[in-house]
Amino acid sequence: MADSYPRLVSLLTSTFGLDAGTITPASTLSGLELDSLALVELSVAAQEEFGIPIDDSDLGPESTVGQAAELISGKLATV
Repeated sequence: MADSYPRLVSLLTSTFGLDAGTITPASTLSGLELDSLALVELSVAAQEEFGIPIDDSDLGPESTVGQAAELISGKLATV
């Protein structure tokens, strides 16, 4: 998660205009006001950023930023 977390925060700030200071590993995606369409956009943006496949079902509204970073790290480890 060490490398993927800051990259994910950067992606959230650049893609959705979120303030990096309000994002923590415990922040839920719904708490960051990302609706279902935004979650799909996040999946696509993360696939492009990290070069890994991310299913729409991998990230849900109650997923935390930390969980998303761990998911990405896990997928990166298998590539």
